[in-house]
Amino acid sequence: MSTPAPSSVTPGTLPHGGASELADGEWHRMHPLTPLFKGGLALLVVAGIVIANMRDKFINWIVGAFAPAESGYIGQSGDPVDWVLDNDLVLVALLVVLGVVLVLIGVFWFLWRFQQFRITGEHVEVRKGLLFRSHRRAPLDRVQGVNLTRPFPARIIGLAKLEVVGAGNDANVPLEYLSTPKAESVRADILRLASGARNARLAAAAPGDAPGGAAFRSGRDQLIGSMNAGVSGLIEGVDLEDVAPESVVKIPTGRLIGSQLVSAVLWVLFFGAICIVSVIALFLGMSADGESAGAIALAMAGMAFGIGIPLVIAVVGITWAQISKSLRYSIAPTPDGVRITFGLLTTVTETLPPGRIFAVEVSQSLLWRPFGWWTVKINRMTGKSAAQQQSGSAQQFNIVLPVGRRADVERVLGLVMPALSAERIAQIWQSGVLGAPAADAYRTMPRRAAWRRPFSWRRHGYQLSEHAVLLRRGFLWRRLAVFPLARLQGVSIAQGPLDRLQRVARGQIHSVAGPITGNLSALERDDAIALLDGVSRAAALAATRDRTHRWGEQEMSGA
Repeated sequence: MSTPAPSSVTPGTLPHGGASELADGEWHRMHPLTPLFKGGLALLVVAGIVIANMRDKFINWIVGAFAPAESGYIGQSGDPVDWVLDNDLVLVALLVVLGVVLVLIGVFWFLWRFQQFRITGEHVEVRKGLLFRSHRRAPLDRVQGVNLTRPFPARIIGLAKLEVVGAGNDANVPLEYLSTPKAESVRADILRLASGARNARLAAAAPGDAPGGAAFRSGRDQLIGSMNAGVSGLIEGVDLEDVAPESVVKIPTGRLIGSQLVSAVLWVLFFGAICIVSVIALFLGMSADGESAGAIALAMAGMAFGIGIPLVIAVVGITWAQISKSLRYSIAPTPDGVRITFGLLTTVTETLPPGRIFAVEVSQSLLWRPFGWWTVKINRMTGKSAAQQQSGSAQQFNIVLPVGRRADVERVLGLVMPALSAERIAQIWQSGVLGAPAADAYRTMPRRAAWRRPFSWRRHGYQLSEHAVLLRRGFLWRRLAVFPLARLQGVSIAQGPLDRLQRVARGQIHSVAGPITGNLSALERDDAIALLDGVSRAAALAATRDRTHRWGEQEMSGA
């Protein structure tokens, strides 16, 4: 089952001390039901549909192979199942079905045997494949986070999958699937190893509740226990007993649903405009052709229903998808970073280690302004390819607060940016989020370039602080982006012909791919140069002092 690992990790221990069952440098296999949930369910469904639609030809082919004289009779006798019953071939049919099931089990067993993972002192590795083999490795010092996802079918059985987020394009290492207790244990081990802590902290647990306690139970008891836990979790919600303290933000269900319904107004207006334009065009065309009023009214009603019903379904589907992804939201500090959990049917739990957040943005749409609602997004290393980052599920990982009021936003900012004090966050909110005070410290657009942004030119600008560069933008959609200096990828300025005529320049703060951009337009030329020089010096200094990517060393040194 396992082979010796070329690592200094002593089996049964973490490299810096402390016991662990799976982070021992040895190869371990995934859960035996992994092949079923990684494609087996889809295979069975497809096979069932094919057999249901082609069972006549399928049974005729089987009978023709063993009894050619009877093959023509099936096509004339109606239902082939009745033919099987009439000819007392039930036992043969059951044996055929049993053979197919055994073949599938054998295939799944071989696939499971060749899916293994190990955790050493330097890497997390996964190897799989029988004919086409693959071997993925994530260096621990490049781990950006560990996501735990429990898809709905696997959640019922008590299984979960881990995704080790790497620093790069398509660099993630998935561990699919593990029992939920083992997945929690593996995630904690990876985060503690990546933190650089000299001694791993072990959570106090009863012997029967430890992941290794299941080794003394039968396979049947393990399956029943995991299914009971999965169904209970589906009904009662996400188990967050190991998160201390509890979630710092509570989002009322009514607020969450209301925020999405308010946002859906834009979709209703967009799709409604399409429907109205189509109906008006039909009316004008039929009126020009001299059609009767009754025919015009009937045609218009038919088009309205034909276009309106699919549009309503689309709006409802989009809104429900956003609501279901954000239900049961929780955010809390843990020893390994900020832990975020969300999702109704498919639950996702991700842990963001300190120093892995590259940008934070607080934003508010015009429709949310009367209610005082805000949302918070981040830029982070996702380890996904460019195509994967465009999916809705991938974009959900960039939202750390779906909707909240000012107090909620300040709590979240304090978690994801611990270098900022509460007083500094209050100052950022007052000057950067609400608007420009009388003594504004932001360098904004000059009045001569106001025509480029007629509503927001007084707000559009930046401020350089000790720990971050802040970008304030937008009037209809207010935005404040905070880029930690130690995580900056670069800064640049540019000037086109029109910019030179107005003595202004464009600036850009470069970050990792994500929903937050660092674009600034029409800054004073001197302010743009100050942005380039000041951010370059401050970012270099902050990077030399930053130790948040090895947060465990700080904790142990301060203990």
